[in-house]
Amino acid sequence: MLNKNLYIIGFLIFIAAYAHAKPKTTVITNYSLANFAQIKVTNETGEKLACYVAIDGYKIRFQLQPRRTSRWFKATDKRFKPTSLSHWCDYLELYPDYKKYKAY
Repeated sequence: MLNKNLYIIGFLIFIAAYAHAKPKTTVITNYSLANFAQIKVTNETGEKLACYVAIDGYKIRFQLQPRRTSRWFKATDKRFKPTSLSHWCDYLELYPDYKKYKAY
């Protein structure tokens, strides 16, 4: 019985830790007036984030301040679609090497 309770407690701790593992961000993708695909990331947390947006495998790295939005990052080729663009963000304290990149 005690062993079963330990498994349940361990499982709940794992779920609680996993729920807080990813920062909340909002991503907007669309086309610019010149018909180029573009992406913008918004930080919905109170923490600084380390982020990048990837356009055809090329990563643009930056910091994102709490409750702020990045600038628009645009593709350089009209053949790209908004679905071709990707992003990634995590807490800056976990990736100190991102401190050298521009902050938005």
